[in-house]
Amino acid sequence: MARQHSMSLLPLLLVLATGPSPAAGRSMAPDVKALVDRMQGFYERTQDFTADFKQEYHYKTFNRTVVSTGTVAFQKPAKMRWEYLAPSKRSFVLSGDRIYALDPEAQTLTKAALPTSQLSASVTFLWGKGKLSDEFDISRTECKECLGTLLTLLPKKPDARFREVQLDIDPKSAQVRRSIVIDPDGSRNAITFSNLKTNVSLPKETFQLTPPPGTQILDTTSATGEGK
Repeated sequence: MARQHSMSLLPLLLVLATGPSPAAGRSMAPDVKALVDRMQGFYERTQDFTADFKQEYHYKTFNRTVVSTGTVAFQKPAKMRWEYLAPSKRSFVLSGDRIYALDPEAQTLTKAALPTSQLSASVTFLWGKGKLSDEFDISRTECKECLGTLLTLLPKKPDARFREVQLDIDPKSAQVRRSIVIDPDGSRNAITFSNLKTNVSLPKETFQLTPPPGTQILDTTSATGEGK
């Protein structure tokens, strides 16, 4: 189960790819709109950021929660790296329109195409692109356990890939402190961020993976005719 969970980030990105064109939705409450505008403005002004993360994936079918920890880095345009440190090491890098997944235990590096133009605003707003309100009906949800203000994002058109997205927002900085994706079956993927640092001038090597000798390269882009 730990291996299945540690690889769950890649499906998360694919799940949050753009689906059908959004339909007209409900208007946001003024206080919600103000917070969403501040949040998007914060990321529009941010060139890069790093954070530690704790991921708690609750499998509803098995009634089991798997916890992973690591670090994450984002940088404009369209770069991010998730470094899983426990319970097992894994690395995921999105750079341009390619995503790379390194599994040291299995000695594999998987390369796949993931055009950023197909990603949902629920991902691209972290790079300062895309408007959440274009794709989601956004409302405030009461939450006693939250770190800040909880926003619930419901897709304007039903989507078979996920039910809803929740963002726990720091009301002072307007940063996302926790993101939650609810799967269609009710499983819950919660990622809490801490030790956030912005505009740290990340070197380009941050978003490069160098597999150790003996690693098998699995290039799925070749199979689709997209080349290397």
